[in-house]
Amino acid sequence: MLTSVDILGIRVHSGETAAVVAHIDDRLRAGVDTRVAFLNAHLSNQCARDDAMRQSLADFLVLNDGVGLDLARWLLHGARFEENLNGTDFVTAFLDQTVHDLKIFLLGARGEVVARTAERLQRQWPRHHVVGFHHGFLDEASESAVAREIARSGADLVLVGMGNPRQERWITQHIPEICPCAMAIGAWFDFYSQSMPRAPLWVRQLRAEWLYRLWREPRRLARRYLVGNSVFLTRLVAGWLQQNAMQMRRSGGA
Repeated sequence: MLTSVDILGIRVHSGETAAVVAHIDDRLRAGVDTRVAFLNAHLSNQCARDDAMRQSLADFLVLNDGVGLDLARWLLHGARFEENLNGTDFVTAFLDQTVHDLKIFLLGARGEVVARTAERLQRQWPRHHVVGFHHGFLDEASESAVAREIARSGADLVLVGMGNPRQERWITQHIPEICPCAMAIGAWFDFYSQSMPRAPLWVRQLRAEWLYRLWREPRRLARRYLVGNSVFLTRLVAGWLQQNAMQMRRSGGA
């Protein structure tokens, strides 16, 4: 059984990995269209600026990603999430644990990276079948062509790794019309293909993988992590103060 809480206007579902995998499996078995996203501080900030994006996530199974979401649940709801369901670890766990033998289309990253991912995925999980792949640098014409290719492939699942918010927008526009299920997986192609190293395990256990990524790519990620995390914390404190003020008004009215 999954639980859900509101984190700054986004309904976030949570549970242990096995329970979330089983929940998605049940949806696939029942033929329920499924869009999966992973909410981190960065995507939360984008939703605060883009109301259409925030509203579109209401149709997603949104999972918690990162220490910022853990802090938010503790501050707003007095409890931590059961597990950190970041996309990098969850996608691998899902492909391991799902009861379904899936036809998978890969969309995102650079051409050589997604090709390497397809080859490695097919080797590691021969029960699944990679029915196609395409890089994630799409213009309007190629986006329509790729959508048609995915529809023809008969894919059960599209893994979309184009970064926030492009991947979530793509899924909103094309799923379930061309495929019943898609996951917005961020940098999973880069990590899984070993094109980009992940933080050492001890860094991940300290919940400091974002610091490792910032160290590796300071120019690209400085604004996202240094400015973005400060913005998220400011929004979180404001949300906590507003929540407390509402509770005090209700108590006073009672």
